[in-house]
Amino acid sequence: MPRHQREPGLLPRPLAVLAGLALVAATVVAVRLLPPASAVATSPPPAPPASRAAPLGLHTPALSAAVAEAPPPGFMRPGLVGPATVGPGFVGYVDTAADPAFDLPATALRTGVLHYLLGHLVAGGADGCSPAWASAGGTLIDPGVNQVANRIGRLRALGGDAAPSFGGGSGGGDGSGGAGGADPAARCTEPRALAAAYRRVVGAFDVSAVDFELPAEGESAATAARRARALRVLQRERELQVSFTAPLTTSGLGASCVAALRAAHRAGAEVGTVNLLAGLEPRTAPSGRLSRLADAVRLAEEQIARAQSLPDEEDAWRRVALTLVLADGSELSEQDARTLSDYAVRHGLAWLSLRGADPGEGAATVLRGSVL
Repeated sequence: MPRHQREPGLLPRPLAVLAGLALVAATVVAVRLLPPASAVATSPPPAPPASRAAPLGLHTPALSAAVAEAPPPGFMRPGLVGPATVGPGFVGYVDTAADPAFDLPATALRTGVLHYLLGHLVAGGADGCSPAWASAGGTLIDPGVNQVANRIGRLRALGGDAAPSFGGGSGGGDGSGGAGGADPAARCTEPRALAAAYRRVVGAFDVSAVDFELPAEGESAATAARRARALRVLQRERELQVSFTAPLTTSGLGASCVAALRAAHRAGAEVGTVNLLAGLEPRTAPSGRLSRLADAVRLAEEQIARAQSLPDEEDAWRRVALTLVLADGSELSEQDARTLSDYAVRHGLAWLSLRGADPGEGAATVLRGSVL
C-alpha cells in the first residue's frame, strides 16, 4: 500500500495518537478522584427510618415494648390475640357499656398501653343474627354508634389496635337468661347469617383480631359448633386472629370451654390465644395464693394443648393470656404484680390484663411494664 494512502475508516496516525493520550489522561484523573478504600469502609450507613410509635418514647411500657418496634417477619400486631413471639405484653380491657366515654388514644398516650379488648358485642335482632353493643341501660347499640370503638383509627395512628369481643355481657350464655350477653352464635342458627354477622363487625372496624368470651355457665355444643364453622369461613376469607376468653377455675378450664376449643380445632378454625379470667384470692387467704393461681393456669395450659392437639404441650404457654379479675384493688400489691409479671415472662404468656377494681398505681404500673 502506498505510504500516504490509508484504509477506509481509519483515522490518520497523528489523530489516533492524540486520542490515545487523551484517554490515558482521563483515566488517571478519574482514578485520583476516587475515595480511598478506608473511607469507603468507614462511611456510616444511612440512619434507619424512625419508628411510627417513637413519639411515645419512655411512656411505652417494657412489657408492651414490642408494639413500638418494627415486628419480625410473620409477626402480626404483637401482643393482641395471636401467640406471642416477642415476650408478653399488657392488653387493656374496656367494657364499653360501663364506660362509654373511654378515650382509647388519650389513655394510650397517658399509660403507654397500646392494645385493648372491647366488650361486649352480643346477639341482636329477632333471630340473633344482628350483632350489637350492649349498653348500661340494657338497650342494644348498632356497631357503628359505639364511641369507644369509633376511636380505634386514632389508636392505630399511635401504633396500637383494639379487638372487639363477642359475648360476655349480662344475660344467659345461650340467650336463655336474656339477650344482653349472648354471642350471636347462641341464637343465630343459620350458618351463612352467622358468618355474615361476624363479617359485618370485622369489616366495619377493619380489625385483624376478634375475641369471644365464653360464658361461665357453659354453652351448648350446637353454639360451639356454629361459632367454629363461621370462624373457619372468615379465616379462609382474610387473615383473622381469634382469641377465646374463658373463666379459670381451680381445676383449670370448665368442660364447656374445653369443648369449644376442641370444636374450633376440629372445624379448622385457629384459636391463637385463650385468655384466662382469674379471680384473685383476698390477701387474708392462707399463704400460697399466687402458687395456687399458677397451679390452675398450668392445668388450663395442659387442657389447651390437648384440645388443640399440639405436638408439644409446652407450645401451649404462648397461647395463654392471663387476666386478673379484682373484687378489691387492695388484693393486688406491687410485689404481687412483680411476681405475676416475672411469671408471665418466664413462661412466655401472650399477655397480661386486669378487670374489676383498680389496683394501686404501683401494681398497675408494674403490670403495664413501666417499671423494670
